[in-house]
Amino acid sequence: MKKGNNISSLQDQNQLAQAQQSILHLQRAINQAKSHMNEDILEQIKHSMDRAERSLTQAETVTDDQNALNLVRQELVQQQQVFQDLTQQNR
Repeated sequence: MKKGNNISSLQDQNQLAQAQQSILHLQRAINQAKSHMNEDILEQIKHSMDRAERSLTQAETVTDDQNALNLVRQELVQQQQVFQDLTQQNR
């Protein structure tokens, strides 16, 4: 579905909520890695990051609320930076 197809506000909010939920899962995985870094957790983080990116992309195709999208995008970028910092510390 694309923007402009009279998609309901509820569907827009659902896509944004899914993106936010994916980012929360990513955040939890990163927090877990801070105390218990291992290959399984790294894979979980990568999976969570991919899912969050896909969810955000889906939200961008149906949501016209640029402010909400920007907030979710900033949350994702912040988590990506935390992960990058964490992996650099553990090299």
